[in-house]
Amino acid sequence: MEKQPLTLLILNGKGAGNEDLRAAIMTLRDEGLAIAVRVTWEKGDGERYVNEAIELGAETVVAGGGDGTINEIATALAAVATAQRPILGILPLGTANDFATSVGIPTEMEPALRLAIQGKAHIIDLARVNKDRYFINMATGGFGTRITTETPEKLKSALGGVSYFIHGLMRMDTLKPDSCEITGPDFHWQGDALAIGVGNGRQAGGGQRLCPAALINDGLLDLSIVTAQELLPTLLHSLTSNDENPNIVTAKLKSLHIVSPNEMTFNLDGEPLSGCEFEIEVMPDALSCRLPPQCALLA
Repeated sequence: MEKQPLTLLILNGKGAGNEDLRAAIMTLRDEGLAIAVRVTWEKGDGERYVNEAIELGAETVVAGGGDGTINEIATALAAVATAQRPILGILPLGTANDFATSVGIPTEMEPALRLAIQGKAHIIDLARVNKDRYFINMATGGFGTRITTETPEKLKSALGGVSYFIHGLMRMDTLKPDSCEITGPDFHWQGDALAIGVGNGRQAGGGQRLCPAALINDGLLDLSIVTAQELLPTLLHSLTSNDENPNIVTAKLKSLHIVSPNEMTFNLDGEPLSGCEFEIEVMPDALSCRLPPQCALLA
């Protein structure tokens, strides 16, 4: 029997007890697939396991978790030389799973795992912030970031992605815009932003499509700035209408520079980054990722 290439599944500790995943792994192993499993416990485990995957000669590294886990594994893979870099697979096990949802990863464990191991690999972009932080899906700033970082874990566990929107409605009284200036190639905007989305992917915060036209292999980042003075009508418009929203400024850029007189916080695939200045740039063709056929985010 021909020896199968090794897959290393790096599983977020929160998903380690998933019985459907355990059954899927056993089924694929019975079919002859070589799958090794590692479980993360603390920050840095993901990078350590990616290095182990390289030492073992793994063909694919599967990130099993939410957007934060995918970010951690993608960031570690981006640091690996192209000739040695394993292919990234994605297994959605988080609360929102925004990136996995937007690229069309199945929610059922067995088909998702098959895709992560055997799906066609595509070259995709990554985004870099301030030269040393990364995101594969989206950077969000403003009110939306405060909501996603403040939403209680119990609410997320009970309601999933919609919990972010519900918690946002509960916190409308604390809404304050961020004053900032955003520049890029042939682009300039200055004013008060209620929310900012810089997308390689299309959605964040549990399904909010902040950058609905983003593509993950076009060498560009999609910028969306919510400038409305009233957030609720703008949010409802984005949820219920396909029409162009006059309260949202959009652009496609290879890079952008954000400066604010006050500290802002951006959420990079679930990881907060605070500061008064952000340099965000696309890294074209940064990773190879297994994606479903007819993935909507591919050019």
